[in-house]
Amino acid sequence: MTVADLADLGWSARFRDQITPDDSLLRPARIAAVHRDRVEALGEDGPLSLTLPPGLMTGAVAVGDWALTDGTALHRLLDRRSVLMRRAAGKGVDRQLIAANLDRLAIVTSCNGEFNAARLDRYLALAHAGGIAPVIILTRADMTDPAPYLADAGQAARGAPVLALDSRDPAAAAALAQWCGPGQTLGLVGSSGVGKSTLAGSLTGTQRQTGPIRQADARGRHTTSARFLIRTLFGGWLIDTPGMRELRLAEAAAGIGATFDDLDALALTCRFTNCGHDSEPGCAVRAAVRASTLDPDRVQRWRKLIAENRHNSAARDKARSRSYGKAVKAAPPGKGRRR
Repeated sequence: MTVADLADLGWSARFRDQITPDDSLLRPARIAAVHRDRVEALGEDGPLSLTLPPGLMTGAVAVGDWALTDGTALHRLLDRRSVLMRRAAGKGVDRQLIAANLDRLAIVTSCNGEFNAARLDRYLALAHAGGIAPVIILTRADMTDPAPYLADAGQAARGAPVLALDSRDPAAAAALAQWCGPGQTLGLVGSSGVGKSTLAGSLTGTQRQTGPIRQADARGRHTTSARFLIRTLFGGWLIDTPGMRELRLAEAAAGIGATFDDLDALALTCRFTNCGHDSEPGCAVRAAVRASTLDPDRVQRWRKLIAENRHNSAARDKARSRSYGKAVKAAPPGKGRRR
């Protein structure tokens, strides 16, 4: 790669303005893959394999990040323009980075039993929370009438683009070309078996391993096992992600609000500002449900995500408080510890 190619990688004034005089000997590079003890990056002179500075764990680095490097070591990360993250799977409260500096997130689902409006809500909330514009891709549109799926996805999308296509059709990639041209980065998310790998292969011109779907639940096996930054045939970049079975939200209130902006606006007209939309008098949300102008299932999904986000965010705040308390107790006198 040459210096001019940095703009094709997504480099912009937003990142350039973060460089200080102290960084004069360092050069920018974009993270293309994250491994256990190192990261791969793309810089001015081509691919790089970088070690991490002491104290920076690979879990704090996301594919798509911009970093400053001396060519062999990563010195520091630049502030992200957008980020896709979730609460990590398991019992912990840590957040898991999925991808950074995406321009658009393609949420892939299919026109069969795999389609799930509640899961779409979660993906949309994650996208909005991270400052990423979403687009919903409905695959297997050639195997059934896609109209009902387009209608349901359109209701969840709240104005975001919704496309129905056959991911196996080589021409399908052209429908996404507008979101992965020079300087643009597109992320692909969705469950296993929805055609993500096939679509990614069409977008990048590479052969991707695919697996069959189960007839019982229309779900597939994981064929993408890691995240990589890959150039597309349209001059931009793609970050494909493994299928995610758990999409737990934390610190995503803004994303939920953007996903359910109509319900948030309606809730402002309730009689009480702290209305729980359950049994309170003067609830505008329940009135709309009774008048059949609002889908009760969508209301339930909204309330569930709000409750989950509050619970997980509170658990994370509690964990932070415990960690801070332990650090203060362990500090020597004069370093924040009371005598």
